[in-house]
Amino acid sequence: MIRLFIRYLKGYVKIRITGYSPERFLNLCSFHQIYIWGLKPVGNGYEMYLSVADFRKLKPLVKKSHVRAVLCDRAGFPFFLARYRKRKLFFAGILFCIILLKVYSLFIWDIHFEGNRRWPDETLAEFLASGGVKAGMAKSSVDCPGIVKDIRKAYNDIVWVSASIDGSRLKIQIKENEDTFREEETDVSAEETPTDLIASKDGVITEIVTRSGVPQVHVGDQVKKGDILVLGRVDVINDSQEVIGYQYQQSDADVFADTQLTYSDTMPLSWQKKVYDGKKKAQLFLNLAGWKISVGSIRSSYEHSEISVQETPLKLGENFYLPVSFGKKTARSYSFEETAYTEEEIQEKLSLNFQRFCEDLEEKGIQIRKNDVKIHVDETSAAASGTLWLNERITEEADTEILTIERKETDESVGTDH
Repeated sequence: MIRLFIRYLKGYVKIRITGYSPERFLNLCSFHQIYIWGLKPVGNGYEMYLSVADFRKLKPLVKKSHVRAVLCDRAGFPFFLARYRKRKLFFAGILFCIILLKVYSLFIWDIHFEGNRRWPDETLAEFLASGGVKAGMAKSSVDCPGIVKDIRKAYNDIVWVSASIDGSRLKIQIKENEDTFREEETDVSAEETPTDLIASKDGVITEIVTRSGVPQVHVGDQVKKGDILVLGRVDVINDSQEVIGYQYQQSDADVFADTQLTYSDTMPLSWQKKVYDGKKKAQLFLNLAGWKISVGSIRSSYEHSEISVQETPLKLGENFYLPVSFGKKTARSYSFEETAYTEEEIQEKLSLNFQRFCEDLEEKGIQIRKNDVKIHVDETSAAASGTLWLNERITEEADTEILTIERKETDESVGTDH
């Protein structure tokens, strides 16, 4: 690639050699270190390429080998300049484009994120824009260490960030902590508030592991929603087994219970199918740094239309993005057609919905022991309904009731007179 570019800059020619001994001519070129390429036989001679500088050295070689050299073609930048030397506006336009590209290279035109899964590009871009980091800013104003510091400070679940400038692109690489969720800010006073653990739903206790607090239930107990499972208040007892005070703490325990859940999912027996009639309109557009120029219109009398947009940004190389993009908007006309589901489609759709529902429960750590969900079809709709028997954690926090001890003081004012 570099060699081709150098040849183009210096200029080269294509010649044809004919005569008594063209092979001797080729030997003389090799002896005098004249580089030729693209050699191929043509009739009684040969065609080849060589540089302009070497072409000027051929006259004595042609005379010595008794051949005839015919110039077939000229190519390269010097001949291009000679051909268009009178077109001053053309070269002025080239110079203007070079200056424009140089000016554009001083700005950031694209922000690219890599490695982010939990936080989408739009969310991170909005966060950076709130701090003044956005497309169109000068490269000299980009503070890569500051960007890294701000992202790490705002997103606790991002464990590693790298920011760099590649061409006109700001490249931000992110490593998220996949094992933990983003920590939520909590009030310090709330952490000191004593709490109980109560039942979030009815069930039969199957397991209880207490780390702090006083358990109020045992394995096999039937509990109702709102019943206290673990108490955050501990009685302080003296030697006489009398309650003289209380200690309070935040209850912490894992309490699992067998529960029941009613499942219901309905769907119509038919659906509105899109039928495209082949009618469509297109609109071409050019986006210049936020200014949009359009050719054509997609405004029509279509009752229903689907609009799709294809947009391509212009760039030089891999990372030199320009503030220019072009694309096309297309509006396709369609109408609705009432289409009935087949029995197999109903079974498949309701079964898939139920499968996804069960997968969501399992992702939450809920164990499904059994189910009796069945599919029923009537004249107007289809439904899947039934009961699921689950084993799940049923604890939720509630404030602990604060109690006070009434102390009885001895009345020493009572006495006898003498």
